[in-house]
Amino acid sequence: MRYLDRLQPLALLFMRLALGIIMLAHGYQNLFRHLHEHVHFITSLGMPAWLGYVSSVAEFLGAIFILAGFFTRPAAFALCIDLAVAIWKVHWHNGLMGPGGVEFPLALATLAFALIFFGAGPIALDHVLRGGSTRGS
Repeated sequence: MRYLDRLQPLALLFMRLALGIIMLAHGYQNLFRHLHEHVHFITSLGMPAWLGYVSSVAEFLGAIFILAGFFTRPAAFALCIDLAVAIWKVHWHNGLMGPGGVEFPLALATLAFALIFFGAGPIALDHVLRGGSTRGS
């Protein structure tokens, strides 16, 4: 199965693309179309209003960084925290499956969690900017 090891860079790229595209679409909606509503929703959950702004920016910019493979680990960490809070405060009471369930944000959080530890891989700006070395991303 060594030949599959050569495809690991593609697996990391696809993980970044899946997470990045979904979070970019979500973050764009929160930041540029429904920011006031999002902030109001965050306060309705008992959290300070400024966290609504932070989460919107983290989702949007974090997704751009993930897609580019730039500062991948910090961006993945920010998205993982954002998704963990969403799971805890919004989705948990809806159960695993069904409308508003935890399954989709949990899958996204898992992608973010994996990227924290694996990094962006060689098909990323992180790799190019550090001269193509194989140490962490």
